[in-house]
Amino acid sequence: MVMQGPLVSVICLCYNHAQFVEEALQSVIDQTYKNIQIIIVDDASKDNSASVIRNFIERSGRSDIHFLPLQANVGNCKAFNKGFALATGDYIIDFATDDIMVPERVEKQVEFFGKLNHSVGVIFSDAIYVTSDRKFLYNHFDNLIRRKLIRSIPEGDVFKDVLTTYFISSPTMMIRKEVLDELGGYDENLAYEDFDFWVRSARKYRYNYTIEKLTIVRKTPESMSTGWYKIGDRQLDSTYRVCRKAQKLVRNESEEKALIQRVRYELKQSAFSENFKEGESFYTLLKELTSPAWEDTFYYAIIQLKLPLAFLRNVYNKIKFN
Repeated sequence: MVMQGPLVSVICLCYNHAQFVEEALQSVIDQTYKNIQIIIVDDASKDNSASVIRNFIERSGRSDIHFLPLQANVGNCKAFNKGFALATGDYIIDFATDDIMVPERVEKQVEFFGKLNHSVGVIFSDAIYVTSDRKFLYNHFDNLIRRKLIRSIPEGDVFKDVLTTYFISSPTMMIRKEVLDELGGYDENLAYEDFDFWVRSARKYRYNYTIEKLTIVRKTPESMSTGWYKIGDRQLDSTYRVCRKAQKLVRNESEEKALIQRVRYELKQSAFSENFKEGESFYTLLKELTSPAWEDTFYYAIIQLKLPLAFLRNVYNKIKFN
């Protein structure tokens, strides 16, 4: 058992996780690595999450747990930043309280970080995805390979890779605190954090992974990553904003091609999810990056005509991915 070593700050984010939060927090306390700072932020849950958390802290006998019960819902990015303001660890874990850490997760990740060059700012691992009642769904990397989304797992300089491919299970990440310090935490203007964090951090810092399955991730109906873009989805606008940031960060032709690939994908998603305003924005960005192809013009025509095709997209995605 590792008793000494770098301090790890685990920022536990809760929103309506009353049925899961106790198990999640217990998995943090049960870590074999004990030099952990626990920070819990409840983002004004509508259920009794805050009461469950208070009772858990009292029963744990831990007087060193920081608990921030927010009075108004501020969203994941801002809630994380409030917790991060209290963090003093060398490493940071952004931990959703509907997930579960395996007991050796922190120990193994600290040990792994200790073997790496300081240029590595982020590490991640494999994960096990389960249903709300913990029935097995799939392993993260196996699922990506099965769906032919990746052939191998990128590491090192992954800036180009994060533009084009989803391959990191964000709940598995451990981050050097200096990376988040330099970025100023998460961008509070965005509806979600991981794509923006990957793009901005990967520009300067390297990424490495371990194949071990160190986190159990719940896929619930309320999970942000469940399902596809809906009409009026704020995530598309956030994705557009991140693509604009990436436009200023690309350094060579291959990276620009990767950004073009991403913008084309999001243009298509905008057209078929009926997010026409965002589609206009993506088409404008695409024209700045390259000459639109006929497919791009086709998707833009759908956007201009405001064709109601979201139901077709939902049927297609269910057939392809379920």
